[in-house]
Amino acid sequence: MPVKTATTTWLGGLTFDAQARQHHIMLDSPGGEGNDRGPSPVEVTLMGLAACTAMDVVSILRKKRQPFTKLAVSAEGVQADEHPHRFLSVTLTYEVGGEGVDRKAVERAVELSEEKYCSVSASLQQPTEIVTQVVLTDEA
Repeated sequence: MPVKTATTTWLGGLTFDAQARQHHIMLDSPGGEGNDRGPSPVEVTLMGLAACTAMDVVSILRKKRQPFTKLAVSAEGVQADEHPHRFLSVTLTYEVGGEGVDRKAVERAVELSEEKYCSVSASLQQPTEIVTQVVLTDEA
């Protein structure tokens, strides 16, 4: 089974450096102790979902030889009022441009991403086991 890893390191306040492989993004919170220096973890979840499905759709449309020249996916998530403010629903909007693009081909590509290929979507739709471990360093 493939294994992905990520590390998040506290920089102060509510600012964190998140790293996967050699790539870094800064995460923060827009209010409270946060300095709004980057997207929040919840926003990164939406970004990941939109990017995951967009990559699938691009790959499928290329295989179908669709002449698209533009693809943008926006994600809008509605969160619960109570903690942990989980997503109650997410709406994905696909904007596809290009002369001669077949709507049915785009709809099928989106359907395949949703039902078969997008691991982020599947992770949000199905329960995922989360195992936690605590390691203390510099113990007295």
